[in-house]
Amino acid sequence: ADVFQSHEEDDRKVRRREKNRVAAQRSRKKQTQKADKLHEEYESLEQENTSLKREIGKLTDEMKHLSEVLKDHEKICPLLHCTMNFVTVPRPDALASCLPR
Repeated sequence: ADVFQSHEEDDRKVRRREKNRVAAQRSRKKQTQKADKLHEEYESLEQENTSLKREIGKLTDEMKHLSEVLKDHEKICPLLHCTMNFVTVPRPDALASCLPR
């Protein structure tokens, strides 16, 4: 009976070891997949970041250009500080006389 019992215990150990090995394999695979997913996400966010920085650059340039245009316009505007007049008295005729035809 002793031999039979030790054989049964060996079987159990082998099964447990196999089960453990499979579980460890599954766990490693899961970790690898998680790391791959994170890496993809990182790449995607990097691309988006680069794209947004480019857009910020373009918009900043456009803002500078429009500020210059506005400054030049204010110098020759028939109304004194026409931008202020738009805010205080938004008359359509004042707006029309200020805008280029």
